[in-house]
Amino acid sequence: MNTKGLNNKEQHGSESAFPRMRRLTKKKTLTLVKELDAFPKVPESYVESTASGGTVSLIAFTFMAILAFLEFFVYRNTWMKYEYEVDKDFSSKLRLNVDITVAMRCQYIGADVLDLAETMVASDGLKYEPVNFELLPEQRLWHLTLLHMQERLKVEHSLQDVLFKSAMKEVPPSQSRSEDTPNSLTACRIHGHLFVNKVAGNFHITVGKSIPHPRGHAHLAALVSHDSFNFSHRIDHLSFGEAIPGLINPLDGTEKVTTEPNHMFQYFITIVPTKLNTYKVSAETHQYSVTERERVINHASGSHGVSGIFMKYDISSLMVKVTEQHMPLWQFLVRLCGIVGGIFSTTGMLHGMVGFFVDAICCRFQMGAYRRLNASLNGDGQALLSAENEDQ
Repeated sequence: MNTKGLNNKEQHGSESAFPRMRRLTKKKTLTLVKELDAFPKVPESYVESTASGGTVSLIAFTFMAILAFLEFFVYRNTWMKYEYEVDKDFSSKLRLNVDITVAMRCQYIGADVLDLAETMVASDGLKYEPVNFELLPEQRLWHLTLLHMQERLKVEHSLQDVLFKSAMKEVPPSQSRSEDTPNSLTACRIHGHLFVNKVAGNFHITVGKSIPHPRGHAHLAALVSHDSFNFSHRIDHLSFGEAIPGLINPLDGTEKVTTEPNHMFQYFITIVPTKLNTYKVSAETHQYSVTERERVINHASGSHGVSGIFMKYDISSLMVKVTEQHMPLWQFLVRLCGIVGGIFSTTGMLHGMVGFFVDAICCRFQMGAYRRLNASLNGDGQALLSAENEDQ
């Protein structure tokens, strides 16, 4: 019986010792964690609030709010990233979109494409529509707006990024059917699209309809009177590849007017394949740059050639990838913490430095006043002592 009682006491003692050891371990852990505290708390009884500190705090909070607000706009903004790589797609066809008005009757001119391999591309996708060369007032306003945008794009290249992101669609005024008879319409609008090989080529509009030829092709220009030649033209649209919103091509809105019947207009075009990927548009298209040249054909003066409009294009082997990018959320939070912490630390340092200099200057004034007061007291004391000595 005694042995069992002792065993029970030992078991109860060991069971009660475990909670004590756990409590001691927890206390040691909490003590260790407290010693690692990098943000010690100052008792409120030792904290003194001042008017200058409150003013600096108000200014700091105002700056924090303003910069955080501006940083939010930066976070919402996007930018375009440009990358370059080799274009490996040479087997597919290239779409050529055309909308040109020439100041000649439709039966007098012909348009086609001849590429570097002497392959003549069928122009079945082009339509010839008799129109007037002069524009209506609303069409002229749109044309002037387009020309103004072209001028701004030449000066401010970043404007194209804004157009990419906005995905602005060109909505030119529709050309209404004229009430005039076809015989009274002296201009021809050539519009439509062609599929050409991805090699250098020449799209041209010249006198006479084109006919096949063993060595290329020819135009029946002999049947057209020389007095009817007039290659004044307006390029409402010329693009390569898929038409995408937000892309204004360099030749859109170009207008050339000449008084010479024998006139050659040449456009040397370099096409750059482009992959566009924004939050609104994802497409593969082509951009291009252009160089213009024109001259009057005069065989007597040595200026030889054929009258017409010639667009010689070549395709670049490099592809441009345009991607719209956005600031990630973690970077925005890091920048926001940097703003808050930086302003808080900087204002604290400035407030401490200003307070130190103010205290130093005030201390000097106080020491000077103390010295003057001490000197006057010493003078009065000496005067009293001398007076007492005289009395004695």
